[in-house]
Amino acid sequence: MGAADETRDGVSLTNLDQPLFDGAGATKRDLVDYLDAVHQRILPGLRDRPLSVVRVRPGQDPFMQKNLPKYTPDWVRRTSVWAEASHRSISYALCDDRRTLLWFANQRAVEYHPTLGHAGDPEHPTHLVLDLDPPAGDSYGMAVRTALLVRQALTDAGLAGAVKTSGAKGLHVIVPVEPATTAEEAAAATRALAARAERLDPALATTAFIVEDRGGRVFVDSTRSYGATVAAAYSPRIRPGTPVSYPVGWADVETATPADFTVKTVPALLGDRDPWAEALPAPQRLPEELVAEGRSIPVARVQAMHEGKRRAKARREAG
Repeated sequence: MGAADETRDGVSLTNLDQPLFDGAGATKRDLVDYLDAVHQRILPGLRDRPLSVVRVRPGQDPFMQKNLPKYTPDWVRRTSVWAEASHRSISYALCDDRRTLLWFANQRAVEYHPTLGHAGDPEHPTHLVLDLDPPAGDSYGMAVRTALLVRQALTDAGLAGAVKTSGAKGLHVIVPVEPATTAEEAAAATRALAARAERLDPALATTAFIVEDRGGRVFVDSTRSYGATVAAAYSPRIRPGTPVSYPVGWADVETATPADFTVKTVPALLGDRDPWAEALPAPQRLPEELVAEGRSIPVARVQAMHEGKRRAKARREAG
């Protein structure tokens, strides 16, 4: 073993002193140490869920890995999922324990994106996700104001959610739902909540899927449903400074600074606490009227596809 190599939980860790990626301000060791420090907090959100990771190798662009490589150890649990788009079965990891998490860290897997449902049961997501994507620039404050609109829409519907930074420039509002909730009901309710948030302040929030239609507003993304994934709470992100998707809590969301939550700072901030587990409300039943309202709203991505085709046709005819 080299000086920068060691073994933890039976996993050989290599090249630990290499920079993680350009602008990371962190080494591979920092990533391993961080994930090891928070493994008891991050694993509950990963356990028994098909996992996509974003890896970064020296000198290469980051890439998302879904299918496990052939050299994956036998002890890594996995589940097969049929991918309609590529017409093949994909072997996803189930990151259930510290050992698997350390193996991923050694593979330079920086980001952890679990599915909304458990393995073998994509039809029953455990939570809704409203992903708030502000426009370019220093726009976190806009994302915060939009998160408060989403919170108001939830309150009006008799629901509660928890909020965390995305680890990029936005916020995620997560709404746990009861086990009987179907993916179709969850998707419809998410669309309705996004539309209600937009109606509360249409100058700030938008559900426009097409970027040029957003007009500098915060995009309330309602498309995280069915087989979609979302960055897990406590997942690092491949961004300058290696920030972390961190639970900020409704009381602190307005004063939080996302850049403060990094792989180097978060373990000390957490201490013995698990603020995400504390913040998540109990699973809730979705109100029937919310689901019904959502069913009348077109799926944003599908609507955008049709609109894109219509505009292209109009341009051709005009030309």
